[in-house]
Amino acid sequence: MSRVAVVTGGSRGIGRACAVALAEAGWAVAVGFRSSEGEAKETLRTIEDGGGRGMVLALDTTDDVRIQEAFRETGRELGPVTGLVNNAGISRDGLAAKYPTEEFDRTMSTNARGAFLCARSALRTMLRARFGRIVNMSSAIALLGNPGQVAYAASKAAIVGMTKSLAREVGSRGITVNAVCPGLITTELTDAVPESSRTYLLDRTPAGRPGTPEDVAALVRFVMSTEAEYVNGAVLAVDGGLTA
Repeated sequence: MSRVAVVTGGSRGIGRACAVALAEAGWAVAVGFRSSEGEAKETLRTIEDGGGRGMVLALDTTDDVRIQEAFRETGRELGPVTGLVNNAGISRDGLAAKYPTEEFDRTMSTNARGAFLCARSALRTMLRARFGRIVNMSSAIALLGNPGQVAYAASKAAIVGMTKSLAREVGSRGITVNAVCPGLITTELTDAVPESSRTYLLDRTPAGRPGTPEDVAALVRFVMSTEAEYVNGAVLAVDGGLTA
């Protein structure tokens, strides 16, 4: 059976590391991007230079119609989708008392609603194949909370609940659904976190260092493998002990 995965937000950071790791494990990978087409093509070149197969895929996770079209495009070019890494996400920090409603709605739409819409599209082929792997990228902040990140934490906590419920819905069909919760990982997204917040999190991380995108990708590669068929509905932290 061919293994074809869509990685949303696959142009950089954790998404790029996951796309490359999955390609190394034998998956054909559709590298999803919203605006960074050039970086998505760089990810694809890395995959192809390593002997893998893939494509770049314009994918706005707030656009239901485009999501459905994107999964059909992937099926035509690479084959039926049997893997999904819901990695696309945004964070707009700010204290709740003055946080704009439109920013809260945008964060929930991109992070939580987008993950649901992509999972729903992916399940159409996974259910027919009676095999599938879905990894939803949550966050250690969903488990801990963090001042100034109410909207982000809410969206990522929603992903945890979604993961557990979906795992129960489709687990009898050979499909697993798991959530990964990165801690402080060195990416462009966390580079924008205020230094005081970075210090706060790092001081509470027993490993004493930020993680790398490759640290997260190593776990994603395992959870997406056939060896992990009994790992379902799990919430897995990659955080150097931050949530211990």
